[in-house]
Amino acid sequence: MSSTDDSDRIFKALADGRRRRLLDLLKDAPQTTGALCAAFPDLDRCTVMQHMKVLEAADLIIVQRKGRERWNHLNALPIKKIHDRWIGDYAENAVNLLDRLKTDLETPPN
Repeated sequence: MSSTDDSDRIFKALADGRRRRLLDLLKDAPQTTGALCAAFPDLDRCTVMQHMKVLEAADLIIVQRKGRERWNHLNALPIKKIHDRWIGDYAENAVNLLDRLKTDLETPPN
């Protein structure tokens, strides 16, 4: 599997607001599948599980079974890789551009 395939899966998973909300719910602590489903009263359990499957396929959540419970853990590493690859460089360029603009505006004309 190529890095591009991984990135595509991550971007696809992050494209849906409900999946981003699931990740937000996992940000501070792992949650059971039941607790995550309860956070979406407007969706049936099957729909929430489909969203979780997309997140798991993108390696954004790690599932651990403990007895009858299924615990879902956030895996932030794929998001960090996206940040490092896409956002970090672009943000650095934008900051450099703003710094040059500030310097140009503050430098008196000759």
